[in-house]
Amino acid sequence: TNKDIVAQIIHASISGDIVLAAAYAHELPRYGLEVGLTNYAAAYCVGLLLARRTLKQLEMDAEYEGNVEATGEDFNVEPAETRRPFRALLDVGLIRTTTGNRVFGVLKGALDGGIDIPHSDKRFAGFNKDSKQLDPEVHRKYIYGGHVAAYMRNLMEDEPEKYQSHFSEYIKRSIEPDTIEGMYKKVHAAIRASPEAKKSKKAPPKEHKRYNLKKLSYEERKAKLIDRLKALNSAAGVKKYR
Repeated sequence: TNKDIVAQIIHASISGDIVLAAAYAHELPRYGLEVGLTNYAAAYCVGLLLARRTLKQLEMDAEYEGNVEATGEDFNVEPAETRRPFRALLDVGLIRTTTGNRVFGVLKGALDGGIDIPHSDKRFAGFNKDSKQLDPEVHRKYIYGGHVAAYMRNLMEDEPEKYQSHFSEYIKRSIEPDTIEGMYKKVHAAIRASPEAKKSKKAPPKEHKRYNLKKLSYEERKAKLIDRLKALNSAAGVKKYR
């Protein structure tokens, strides 16, 4: 979405679809990423979080660590001696599958996280249409927010006022172009260290005032009708004889 990135592992059953695991961009501040939660680098973090969370839940995280340090090169999970890797199929929904789309950042993060996903590298950021090859350096730059750092440097030199307004949250947190890559490396390490979902402590919902009448049972309706008839009879002065 415009404000969040959602990734889920879903499997079908007779009773309906079941969500095995889910990861969201709004969880990333817990891992040290408080700004830029909708760019390609954040999408990679969401995919990595989803993969590590899923494998942790299935107790496969020790067998399949994935690609611990992202280099930008394509990565495929190799089967271990004990169990086969967890396989998932990418479903992008209505998202346009253009080269460099953020959904492929999520895909790359999930691959590096240790999930086996059939794919092609033609849609990753850095794929060259002319040479028909993926440039790992360009892809690595996007994974670690290098494109954001380059844009920050350009604005600092050419449009300082726009830089102050556009990157105000970065400035507030003392995030500079030279520190962005290190920030994302720390986020990746934090995700791998603790991928479990954290339950939110929400206050119990307030009791809403009821405006409609409470539904009565048959016995209650019967007793209410008898009381009403007695009231009418007493008002009319009718005596009851047995």
